[in-house]
Amino acid sequence: MLAAYAVHVAQSRGRRFPEPQHLYRNDFQRDRDRVIHARAFRRLEAKTQVFTRRYSDHFRNRLTHTLEVSQVSRTVAGALGLNVDLAEALALVHDIGHPPFGHAGEKALDTAMRRHGLSFDHNLHALRIVEDFEQRYAAFRGLNLTFEVREGIIKHSHDYAVKEHPELDHYLLDLRPPLEAQLIDLADEIAYNTADLDDGYEARLLSLEQIRHGVPVFDGFFREVEQLYPDVSEKLQFNEALKRVLNRFVEDLIRNTQRRIHECGIQTLDDVRAQGERLAAFSPQVEAERRQNKQFLYDNLYFSSSLADEKDDAERIVGDLFAFWINHPESLPRSYQEKAQEESLPRIVCDYIAGMTDPFIFEQHEKYCG
Repeated sequence: MLAAYAVHVAQSRGRRFPEPQHLYRNDFQRDRDRVIHARAFRRLEAKTQVFTRRYSDHFRNRLTHTLEVSQVSRTVAGALGLNVDLAEALALVHDIGHPPFGHAGEKALDTAMRRHGLSFDHNLHALRIVEDFEQRYAAFRGLNLTFEVREGIIKHSHDYAVKEHPELDHYLLDLRPPLEAQLIDLADEIAYNTADLDDGYEARLLSLEQIRHGVPVFDGFFREVEQLYPDVSEKLQFNEALKRVLNRFVEDLIRNTQRRIHECGIQTLDDVRAQGERLAAFSPQVEAERRQNKQFLYDNLYFSSSLADEKDDAERIVGDLFAFWINHPESLPRSYQEKAQEESLPRIVCDYIAGMTDPFIFEQHEKYCG
């Protein structure tokens, strides 16, 4: 049973291009399936999350991270009485606009675009992907996703102002997104804050002592695990402690969001949208723990000297190729040359690079930049 404040598929604002109802799948289930079958979704498998395959092929990539966010999102949505199908579709599509090389690639693309008075935003790029780039249907361009999924793509992690993005006014920018969209960013935080500790430890870039000292919530659970399982390996003790951290974040998100829904007297989806701030949130104590965990990762992993060379290479490769195609647009694939007749060349070059996988962009750099 869905809560009254959930998004009910029967009340969806629908698709840009009307389609007949499917025999045994509702519209949000169809959206989920369209995302899974999209080329851009498949390419996530070869895009960096934090570690490239130089370290190991056991670490998370952008696709496996997305699947973990989906799992957390389904759990939270189900516990809150929300539309699990919508939450799952949003989780699966939330990172589809990321370029190669993770955040280093995004930074480099944005820097290149700003030299032309433009910018790169992976949420807005994701919207371009599902509305235009994916071509699987004869009747329309894009995936023709429901309004609620397209709205969630741009609003799940950021509030855009109408003055800055009038082209997005259709997406009710003056209102909060549904709870199904609100929880995605927090599920994302839970997934990578715990997974990156795991991968950093496995890569031996983070020691157990570092993590215990820098992440007190982990240390508290590790002490508990040591008492329960004194004879198992350190790695199994680590796994048990990290599992408890993840559970703590998920359970707190559910309980605190339930409390806020009750305190605000939320009865309908319109009530959710009308709130001055987002309702999905951690409690103050767990929010402080989340921030501490995240800061530890920034200080000790994301900006680690061990990863610095790879980040520098990523930014150089993106910058080199962007400059090359700006100066030699005739070297772009024909379809992008044709698009450049309708939109600015910097935007078209940005689109092309953003869609690449890590291996493909290396090939292109070797081909054009030596």
